[in-house]
Amino acid sequence: MRRSDICLYLGPADRAGLEALRTDRNTPRKLAWRADIVVATADGAGTVAIMRRTGMSKPTVWRWQERYLDEGVPGLKRDKTRPSRVPPLPREIRLKVITKTVQETPPNATHWSRATMAEAVGISASSVGRIWADAGLKPHIVKGFKVSNDPLFEEKVTEIVGLYLDPPDRAVVLCVDEKSQIQALDRTQPGLPLKKGRAATMTHDYKRHGTTTLFAALDVKSGLVIGECMPRHRAKEFLSFLRRIDRAVKKPRDIHLVLDNYATHKTPEVQAWLEKHPRFKLHFTPTSASWMNLVERFFAEITAKRIRRGSYSSVDDHEGAIYDYLLQHNAKPQPFVWSKTAEDILARERRALDALDQIRGNR
Repeated sequence: MRRSDICLYLGPADRAGLEALRTDRNTPRKLAWRADIVVATADGAGTVAIMRRTGMSKPTVWRWQERYLDEGVPGLKRDKTRPSRVPPLPREIRLKVITKTVQETPPNATHWSRATMAEAVGISASSVGRIWADAGLKPHIVKGFKVSNDPLFEEKVTEIVGLYLDPPDRAVVLCVDEKSQIQALDRTQPGLPLKKGRAATMTHDYKRHGTTTLFAALDVKSGLVIGECMPRHRAKEFLSFLRRIDRAVKKPRDIHLVLDNYATHKTPEVQAWLEKHPRFKLHFTPTSASWMNLVERFFAEITAKRIRRGSYSSVDDHEGAIYDYLLQHNAKPQPFVWSKTAEDILARERRALDALDQIRGNR
């Protein structure tokens, strides 16, 4: 039995593509039998033969023959969209959920969950989830932020971004900071290894074996890092690290340091040393804007890759792991690329200040 109105020809490219779908073990089953229907039709098989070959009904065979004629191979890969069995919620309900999410909090919690919002509005929790997803709302997630109140914010941002995007000639730009109080933690038991269906594990409890502080200077241009571990992070240690930088960077090149407003960076001893070493130029990030210091990206990487999940029996063991990471990083350094202009940052700062002023005005 064959439909008289079906005349199907396969070009070489379509045949090769369909044969690949039929024979590939990773092809979804429904896509494999759709391809089989088309290939069998092109080879001259009748409807009954195709039904026996694929196990499909007559309407199904005819449907996919017609789909191929109308849309080609891409049509076989796409399921027709069906209307949802769930009736759409009224626009008023959707707006009510969005408004309550953004402007209110539940009486017994700091933020809404799907269950509490569903109870408050009188719809299902899954409906709340769909509304939030469509609106891009995630009330269960909170991100930390603080708008800088530095009176010299604009000046400092312009200066530091200028160093990143257009560094001075015959000078080195180094981002300097300390990662303090890095604990040498020794897990009480070995963790279980990673395997199928189970993440790697580590015990929640640990033994403390002391702390160290990593002083680091990231070369903005090359990505190289000058690093040194010290027991504390006082002005004394900071001066020692400045001397280390002075030895590492060949004279007479100027050295521009980007660093935060930590008190040890501004002591009289440090100021006196800098006066004797005029090639050092210090550029302080705005208050509450440590994210402008690119060395923070390096600290995030060494924490994720070497520190957080490690187990160390002593401070020396921990420092050895840090120095090993520095050695491997500097063997193949990759600079962090700054992309935001000063204008972009200042515009975002102004928007944040306007939003805060509006919130304060509504109280």
